[in-house]
Amino acid sequence: MAQTAYLQITLKVDGKDRPAAGAVYQQFKQPFLATVPGAQAKELLVRDDDVQVLHRFASRKQAEAYLSSDLFNKDVVVGLKPLLKAAPDIRVYTAN
Repeated sequence: MAQTAYLQITLKVDGKDRPAAGAVYQQFKQPFLATVPGAQAKELLVRDDDVQVLHRFASRKQAEAYLSSDLFNKDVVVGLKPLLKAAPDIRVYTAN
């Protein structure tokens, strides 16, 4: 049985650019849930220091595959790139 996986992407975004980052999140949330294999949930977490996007997948393999997808690389990354102050911190976790 596959373990649930979480993909956590932490983004360094200036406070003034957070509404734009939130708009990118909203724009691609539904396509993510509707078209990405194994996608189960996507949440935006906002902190004083950064913004995190937490994705839930049916398996680790599906979470890792999403990072190579056109939706991630040609849409999400392109939309966020002008807003980022540093390279994103990308981590994949499994849950028991």
